[in-house]
Amino acid sequence: MKNYLTLCQRILDEGRWVYNERTGKRCLTVINADLEYDVGNNEFPLITTRKSYWKAAVAELLGYLRGYSNAADFRALGTKTWDANANDNAAWLANPHRKGVDDMGRVYGVQGRAWAGPEGQVIDQLKKVVDDLRQGKDDRGEIITFYNPGEFDRGCLRPCMHTHTFSLLEDTLYLTSYQRSCDVPLGLNFNQVQVFAFLALMAQICGVKPGKAYHKIVNAHIYEDQLALMRDVQLKRDPYPAPKLIINPKIQSLQDLETWVSMDDFRVEGYQHHPAIQYPFSV
Repeated sequence: MKNYLTLCQRILDEGRWVYNERTGKRCLTVINADLEYDVGNNEFPLITTRKSYWKAAVAELLGYLRGYSNAADFRALGTKTWDANANDNAAWLANPHRKGVDDMGRVYGVQGRAWAGPEGQVIDQLKKVVDDLRQGKDDRGEIITFYNPGEFDRGCLRPCMHTHTFSLLEDTLYLTSYQRSCDVPLGLNFNQVQVFAFLALMAQICGVKPGKAYHKIVNAHIYEDQLALMRDVQLKRDPYPAPKLIINPKIQSLQDLETWVSMDDFRVEGYQHHPAIQYPFSV
């Protein structure tokens, strides 16, 4: 919570107004934000100064790890986060590469699991990293990136959280995740949950200890219609202790994540929170 609240206050104190053409709104904006999560001690960064929902974030991460490209597959996991981008995005609906209802195109997990090589070969970035880490190997390039400019026209959305770098020091695994843009009141906690869960899952299936996760955001912002709620409500509340994320210890391999794992294999313990805040969402 200290990471989160410090960033929110920094945006209020130091942010500059930027007009966003996509939403038609102004954002109070800072450049370069660094957050840190103690995964080794299971300090799950679920926001406590308002009620926050974590299951959709973990379900979406699981879909990425499986390389899903269809919103229906994400719904089956328990999240509707891709429904609008797959089916209500006017530019994507007119795109000749769209395959039909619920198709997302070549975004996020597709790039992580099936990057198209220069000679038509399929490159599975995630499997390469898992295979290396399970052997105790870190070649300083244990990187999974969803950001493929050559295929932006083949997907419904550019990735915001786009690159994940894993680093192995002896028997402890670290993660550095990069995000180009972040709606702090609404989107950030979703992203925090995913960064934390990604390191926890990778450490578990690779047989190493989780260390810390480092979350780097380039453009962190609060929309003008969110500002009063953040300043006058959320930042006036005292945070509660961090809860814990409990992951089924039977999850031991990438194949497990690809096949039988469901949201029943995740739960949160000790989550105490203030009432929910209905922040406006900018499409």
